[in-house]
Amino acid sequence: MRDNIDLVIFGSQGDLAKRKLLPALYRLDKADLLPDNARIASVARHQISTNIYLSQVQENLQQVIPKKEWDNKVWTRFKRRIYYIKVDFSQKKQFNHVSDWMEENRKVIFYLATPPSLYESICKHMASTGCVSENTRIVLEKPIGHDLRSSKQVNDAVGQYFSEKNIFRIDHYLGKETVQNLLALRFANRIINSQWDNKCIDHIQITAAETVGIEGRWSYYDTVGQLRDMFQNHLLQLLCMVAMEPPNSLKAEEIRAEKIKLLRALRPIGSDKVDDYVVRGQYTNGWIDGKPVVGYLEEEGAENSNSNNETFVAIKVEIDNWRWAGVPFYMRTGKRLNAKHTEIIIAYKESSHSIIADKPLDSSNKLVIRLQPNEGIELEMISKKQSLKQRLSTEKRVLNLDFHDSDSDKRVVDAYERLFLELIKGDQWLFVSREEIETSWDWCDQIIDAWNKNKSPTRLYSAGSGGPAKAEVLIESDGRSWHGQ
Repeated sequence: MRDNIDLVIFGSQGDLAKRKLLPALYRLDKADLLPDNARIASVARHQISTNIYLSQVQENLQQVIPKKEWDNKVWTRFKRRIYYIKVDFSQKKQFNHVSDWMEENRKVIFYLATPPSLYESICKHMASTGCVSENTRIVLEKPIGHDLRSSKQVNDAVGQYFSEKNIFRIDHYLGKETVQNLLALRFANRIINSQWDNKCIDHIQITAAETVGIEGRWSYYDTVGQLRDMFQNHLLQLLCMVAMEPPNSLKAEEIRAEKIKLLRALRPIGSDKVDDYVVRGQYTNGWIDGKPVVGYLEEEGAENSNSNNETFVAIKVEIDNWRWAGVPFYMRTGKRLNAKHTEIIIAYKESSHSIIADKPLDSSNKLVIRLQPNEGIELEMISKKQSLKQRLSTEKRVLNLDFHDSDSDKRVVDAYERLFLELIKGDQWLFVSREEIETSWDWCDQIIDAWNKNKSPTRLYSAGSGGPAKAEVLIESDGRSWHGQ
């Protein structure tokens, strides 16, 4: 590719740039997927030379990327693309360092890997120093606000300088291979697509479980909580991909339109239902991987010993449309749980009549879509046992779509690699629109308001467990159970 692309990463010394952005760009360069003339400006506050910065980048990449994937020839090519620019984001004049580095007739992409509180000032200073044109693209990381009102403020601030077609809002879950495979599974397979509705599906589960705790960001997290931090963005985006109507094409505007319709169809959860439909949890001390861990209120930096903030949330979601009427979606996410995994479970209805007497207690088919730790898709089916003694005894078997194709050396690409490719092409189909974000905030704000009105309790659960017992009641009261439990 011969495109003249300039990628300017603000916050290049931050954790996101080190763990995700620069490794993704290195891997794209190794795969010959970066434009030949692409340049990368790493912008941060630190006063260091480009050579010292490159040494830091190399050291970090070699820690993140497995040794067998490292290629010195690729690194030699990759480092020639990188320039380090020192900028104090609060000082307008220092943005001239960026404008001086930029050249005419090149496509420019600004990536804001910074706290959202800096978005407005960075955009303002870039515009006032001549860095922004009508074709300049900008990338925003979550969170886009902490409620509907603040979300609009962030979007309005960025929208002063960039048109909607040039704003790329990241939700990295949309870049995961499994999420895109979900689209192929739904819309390229008639056998699946024809049974993707309330006539065939009993219920759907979406789980995003983490074993980590707050990781040193207690003061920030205590003002946010798990509903805002994970549910409003990642889980609702997964819900959209699972439940939206088929778009007319894979064009961004078509996919976004269907996601917005789905979000608008979510049944509101007010104060009359919130305590029955939503479970809040907070972890106490316990054990993770055989090691003791402290509770949320004892974490480093904990400032409020009476905090009611949730580190776990489970919600029974109902969708008011023709396809999903009567099908509950059980969704949960939490920290310090017993295993790290993100998965979607499609639980099909059992046959209305069966001639098989000897069958498993739970004989329903389940489609299991794993996003992490091992991306893939499984279909649980009933099959005959290999036996001559029994007439027709059955058991559950699993059909496995392994993304590694039984090749342990084959790597599933990271979400940011895919997102960078779409960003360079200028295609927004894997990025989130303003209306999606604001619609999801509107729905979540109603839950938060209901919590506050009802003074809803936060249920305690031990670190290393599956979450609060109330979350089990949430689904078991409907005669169902969480997958794997």
